[in-house]
Amino acid sequence: MKYTLVGTEGNLSFDLRDNAPMIVGRALTSDIPIPDPTISRRHAEVSIVDGKVHVRDLGSSNGTFRNGEQITASVCGNGDLVVFGKVSFKLEIIAPAGVRSPTPAGPPPLPDHGMGASPTAAVASQGPTKMAGATIVRALPADFKEVLAASLRSKEQKALKHDDVTAERQGSSVQERLTTLLDVSTELTKAVSLDALLEKIVDKCWGIFPIDRVAILLGDESNVLVPKIAKDRKGNTLGTMVPQSIARSVFGERQAIVSEDAGEDSRFAGQSIVLQQVRSAMCAPMVGSEGRALGVIYADCLFTRHRFTEDDLNFLIAFAGIAAVAVENSQFSERIRREALTRSNFERFFTPGLAARIAASPDALKLGGEKRMVAVLFSDIRGFTAMSEKMEADEMAKLLSEYFTEMVECVFKFGGTLDKFIGDAVMAQWGAPLSEEDDPDRAMGAAVEMMRDLERLNMRWAAEGRPQLQIGIGLNYGEAFAGNIGSERRLEYTVIGDTVNTASRLCGAAAGGEILLSEAMRNAMKKSPRLKSHPPMELKGKSHPLPVFSVEL
Repeated sequence: MKYTLVGTEGNLSFDLRDNAPMIVGRALTSDIPIPDPTISRRHAEVSIVDGKVHVRDLGSSNGTFRNGEQITASVCGNGDLVVFGKVSFKLEIIAPAGVRSPTPAGPPPLPDHGMGASPTAAVASQGPTKMAGATIVRALPADFKEVLAASLRSKEQKALKHDDVTAERQGSSVQERLTTLLDVSTELTKAVSLDALLEKIVDKCWGIFPIDRVAILLGDESNVLVPKIAKDRKGNTLGTMVPQSIARSVFGERQAIVSEDAGEDSRFAGQSIVLQQVRSAMCAPMVGSEGRALGVIYADCLFTRHRFTEDDLNFLIAFAGIAAVAVENSQFSERIRREALTRSNFERFFTPGLAARIAASPDALKLGGEKRMVAVLFSDIRGFTAMSEKMEADEMAKLLSEYFTEMVECVFKFGGTLDKFIGDAVMAQWGAPLSEEDDPDRAMGAAVEMMRDLERLNMRWAAEGRPQLQIGIGLNYGEAFAGNIGSERRLEYTVIGDTVNTASRLCGAAAGGEILLSEAMRNAMKKSPRLKSHPPMELKGKSHPLPVFSVEL
């Protein structure tokens, strides 16, 4: 005796083999592949032994059921309802040609197994449910292309049982729709921006569905739906036209909805539906990778010439799935372009690794800032003004370029941020926008390295008969305001405040070859070099003299 498992939704069926166990699982390599997240990769085993069907659960996450009761192993018969996870099948005998198979008594209704919606509940298969206004609710299939194709092929096969004319017409419809999906997926990859992509998705809708209006809403960073585009068949831009309760439900549950008569459907109840004279409507989620809902596509018909059916919904689900892939790719490309632009700007001031971390932050280009604890370094060339008066412009530019290159490398080597060049001075800081526990030690390490590198530069310049430089360095640690300051056209990430001013004053007081630091800087370091204490120093802007220390190099 031969048996078949027939999906209760009519889009999946599997013939069972005699004396050969078949594995039911989510993996495509399974004997009975079911692309649904409630199905484990190796969910159950089905076999026919001595004409009887044996079903054994393989330790699945969501269980296996026979006529509403969970089983570990059971013998099933003709007409039994077998459920794997949340996907149900009816076990039927395959009657020999010319023999009518017995009609079994209907199985008891499937109870609630107590399993909550899975994280990707959108792909949990669920039978159509008739509601007020002859409404059909369908869950989003996991692999929309495969399920749609299977559904259409199933209808084509059924048509073959009736007459050749119907079969030919049905086969043509199947081919046309699958071809359309292929064309759409190819076309949508050509859009250069998200806005252009949404326009293209809407344009494709007119050629696919018998609709009067279409709208696309996308979820923002807070998962709130935001209308992006809404048009009628004439190309007119529309205002609010989507029932918000429906859109939020489809988006939140990742479950497509169709209503054959929206005016009589309690879920579409609202003045907008009545006033807009909507006759039929459907809405499908755009689900991206890892089951994340990106938004919804809503379409409706204002006249009685067409009422959406389950076939229309199947095709909208498949179309929305393709659109979701295109939208996700577009959003990813835009983020990559934005990060590349941000990194190219930030890499002038930050180490490449730090620039990448900052660029990945969605707030990287926003105005404003925050108070942070920072270590600030200023270095300045002593007597450069008098020296520059004796040098040619190109010679001075070359000397400064070589000097600044070495100084910036010292800053980056110790993970610092190049804040700015101020004439022949260098300003750097540690602690913003990202901080480390040893920021003060890093700043001190950079200062010492700058002095040593300058010695090497001076030796080379002396051998070449070129001028030599001497610098003074000031270091301070404390609270400062850090953030992007400027206008939308030109932003500059910097730190400002008394901590910064004090570091600048210490730099101005340092002699050539000297590193001066404040008491706050000394106390903040975990590993301090040998320091020499100086008498309290009066600095501009300070009401009291400050304790000052210098590094013994």
